[in-house]
Amino acid sequence: MSAVLSVQNLQHQYAGVHALRGVSFELQQGECVALIGPNGAGKSTCFACLAGQQNATSGQVVWRHQNLKQVSVTERRALGIGRTFQVAQVFEALTVIQNLQLVLKANKAVSALDSLDDCEHEAALAWAQTMGLEELGLEALHDAAAHLSYGNKKRLELAMAMAGLPHPEQGLLLLDEPAAGLSPEERLDMMARIRKLTQQGTTVLYTEHNMDAVFGVADRVLVLMEGQLLAQGLPEDMAAHPEVRARYLGAGFALTERGRHA
Repeated sequence: MSAVLSVQNLQHQYAGVHALRGVSFELQQGECVALIGPNGAGKSTCFACLAGQQNATSGQVVWRHQNLKQVSVTERRALGIGRTFQVAQVFEALTVIQNLQLVLKANKAVSALDSLDDCEHEAALAWAQTMGLEELGLEALHDAAAHLSYGNKKRLELAMAMAGLPHPEQGLLLLDEPAAGLSPEERLDMMARIRKLTQQGTTVLYTEHNMDAVFGVADRVLVLMEGQLLAQGLPEDMAAHPEVRARYLGAGFALTERGRHA
């Protein structure tokens, strides 16, 4: 099976500081892959280069046989690449439903004559349901997103990222710490929803510091250290990797029988 995403020898510098030093990996369609490592390892820079917010100094990013060099963020989204951020990014002055209507309408032509409340309402409700936001009730869905709890803002941001893709089941989601700031119960729910998206065909690459949102969730784990991939492989192999344990996870790191961090 050929990879849908191929990253080859990705390098990036900031004023002489090497944030990425020849990072290479591939993703298959429908994979859920975690990119882990300490602060300063280069994870955010890697995501920015993949999503188009940064242009890599050198190397290649190929998505579905298309080289993404010089392809803008907007063009990448049209090709099926979306992302979320460590701190949830939503339009707080708009209602929950309007946030989704806006990104759905942005996939098509937007006219000054359009009334946002009349655009893509059923599709917006469907995405709210997919992410469990319908549990809040219709009144909350038509209230300002600023009034959502942080966990629900993270759900909304994920729904917006998916709704913004032309063919979500064939897309690539780059999730920057999707479980950050969530309670253990919210993390479990968030990661279950992300796994369900991959089961429907969406490819997911995510960064995370909460190891219970990595082990027992990801199909594979990439370990980034000082701008280089230290190791990559199955979660259980990375949990047992001597250098990964010594330099990042810690010697006392252990997994439960169900594959989760103990």
